[in-house]
Amino acid sequence: MTDYVLVLYYSRNGSVANLAQQVARGIESTAMEARLRTVPAVSANCKASEPAIPDQGAPYATLDDLAGCQGLALGSPTRFGNMAAPLKYFIDQTSELWMNGSLIGKPAGVFSATGSLHGGQESTLLSMMTPLLHHGMVLAGVPYSEAALLDTQSGGTPYGPTHVSGSQGDPALTEHEITLARALGKRLALLARQLKA
Repeated sequence: MTDYVLVLYYSRNGSVANLAQQVARGIESTAMEARLRTVPAVSANCKASEPAIPDQGAPYATLDDLAGCQGLALGSPTRFGNMAAPLKYFIDQTSELWMNGSLIGKPAGVFSATGSLHGGQESTLLSMMTPLLHHGMVLAGVPYSEAALLDTQSGGTPYGPTHVSGSQGDPALTEHEITLARALGKRLALLARQLKA
């Protein structure tokens, strides 16, 4: 079985998907596999049926993807300072993994995107960490040894990489946002190897 870091995300307009791809590049820079997975949208009124395979982008995640990973990068757009409902819905289904201790001791990091610089990036990242702590995962952020963290005028926090899309919803990442996303991916892959050993 191949060791991999799972990059699990929900993205509606492409910003979080772009961050996920950069996190995956950081993981793969260490010669570890990055497994990109997403989750289907949910409806407030009823559980809608989605096709088993999305029309585009990453395949849908399964609990087996999560259980088998050596590390996890979790990404979501900000919804009022919290993770988006589709990702929360998926996480809420992980009780069996929690009971089995499947994720204990594995490294995890988080990433997000907002429409404005003060749109709840850090509170979203912190809220995403809570279930990971309950699972016994080892949280990793972005250390200040990453110069882009000090220089960024857009997204990026020590809690995890972020993107600011602006009022027009631009999914294109800045160079600093790309650097920080790749740094998180690389850090998670290296930690996954160290913790497994």
